Amino acid sequence: MTKRRGFSLEQLAGAPLRALTRLSGSDLAERLHLRDPARKILYHGARVGTQAIKAGVGAVNKRAASDPTRLSSSKGSGKFDLTPTDDQTMMRDSMRRFAGEVLQTAARAADDAASPADDVLEQAHGLGLAALAVPEALGGVGSERSSVTQAIIAEELSRGDMGLALAILAPVAVVHAIVEWGTGAQQEALLPQFLGDHFTGAALALLEPRPLFDPMTPRTGAVRDAKSGGWALWGEKSLVPLASRAQTFLVAAEVKGVGVRLFVVERDTPGLSVVPEPSMGLRGAGLGHLRFEGARVSDDALLGGPGADNAFDVGVLVDRSRIAWGALAVGTSQSVLDYVVPYVNSRIAFGEPISNRQSVAFMVADIAIEVEGMRLLVHRAASLVEQGKPATRAASLARQQCASKAMKIGSDGVQLLGGHGFIKEHPVERWYRNLRAVGIFEGGVFA
Repeated sequence: MTKRRGFSLEQLAGAPLRALTRLSGSDLAERLHLRDPARKILYHGARVGTQAIKAGVGAVNKRAASDPTRLSSSKGSGKFDLTPTDDQTMMRDSMRRFAGEVLQTAARAADDAASPADDVLEQAHGLGLAALAVPEALGGVGSERSSVTQAIIAEELSRGDMGLALAILAPVAVVHAIVEWGTGAQQEALLPQFLGDHFTGAALALLEPRPLFDPMTPRTGAVRDAKSGGWALWGEKSLVPLASRAQTFLVAAEVKGVGVRLFVVERDTPGLSVVPEPSMGLRGAGLGHLRFEGARVSDDALLGGPGADNAFDVGVLVDRSRIAWGALAVGTSQSVLDYVVPYVNSRIAFGEPISNRQSVAFMVADIAIEVEGMRLLVHRAASLVEQGKPATRAASLARQQCASKAMKIGSDGVQLLGGHGFIKEHPVERWYRNLRAVGIFEGGVFA
C-alpha cells in the first residue's frame, strides 16, 4: 500500500471545509437549495476543526496505529419508524434536486460513453458525501453512522441514474469500509485523499466472473509472500465500478485459515491489470475487470491489520451492500413510475387516454404497490443494521424482492410506452437495462 504521509491537522480539517465553502457559494447550491445545508455543515466542521487545531497540530500523528476512530451508530428510538428526521428530509430533498438537475441531464451521455463525465463526478464530490462518512477526528464532518440515511441517499441519487449513482457512491463505500474496519494508521494514510478539493476514484471489488458466485467464498485468494513479506493476490474481479479511473481498489480475497479479508490495492501495483468491461446496464458507472496475477502488496494493505482476524466481517459487508443495492433499485423504479403516469395520461388512443384502459391502469397501480413494498423492506433492513440487530435475513429478503420486482417494473415501463419504450428518445429502456443488474451485483455500494 502506498503511504500518504505528511498531512497536517489543518489540512485534514480544511479539505472538506474548502469543498463545502465552494459549494455553499456556488450556483449549483442555489439551484438545488443546498446553500443552507452546506452552511450548516460548514459551520459545524469549522467549529470542530478549530477545536482540533487548538488541541495540537501533532494530535493526529500521535494517534497509535492500533487506535482507529469509528463512527458511532445513529441514536434512534429503537422502533421501526419510516418517518425521516429533519436531517434525513434535508438530505433527501438535496439529493433529489441534484439527481433531477445534474444526473438526469448527464445520464444519456454517460450511458453512450460507458463512463461518467468528470464534471459530474466533481459536482457530486462537492456534495460532501465522503466527508460525512469520515469522523470529525480524522478531518471529516461525520458524527454517527446511519444506514437509513445512506439508503435514502442511494435511492434519491438513483432517481437520476443508477449508473451514475453507483459511480458517485463507489468511493464512499471504500471510505465507509476504511472507517469501519481500518487501523488508525490506515485511516490516516488513506482517508485524506477523499477529503481534498477534487474527486478521487476508488471502488470496492467483490463480484467475480463465475456462475453461482458466493461472496462468502471468493476464489480470489491472498497468500503470504515468504521472500519479501506482504501478500500476493491471485484471481479476478468483474463489473467493478469506476475501474477506468479508480486509483484505489478494496479487494475481497480469501486468506487460507482466516477467511475473507479486504486488501487495499493501488492501481499501479505490479501484477494488477485493469480493462474496461462495458455491459448491458449501469454503463454510466464505468465498469471494469480486474485481474490479479501475483500482485504483491505490503502487510499494511490488509485492512484491519494482520493481527485482527475478527476486525472484518464479510457478512456485514454483504448485508449492507445488498441493502444499498435495494435502495438503488427503489430509486430507479420510482423514476419509472414517475415517468409512466403522465405518459399514459397524455397518450391518446382511440379517442381517449390509454390510462382509461384497465390493463394499463392496473399495470401502473402494480408498479406503485411494488415500489412501496420494496422501499419498506429496504428501510426495515437498514433500520435493523442501524440498531445493531441481526439483519442478514431482512437484507436477503430486500435484495430478493428488489431483484425480482424491479426487473418487472422496468419491463412493464417499457411495455406501457409501447414502441416509445424501445427507443433511446425515452429513458425507460435505460432504466430497464439498469434494473436488471440488481439481481447480479454484489458489493460496490454500502449502506
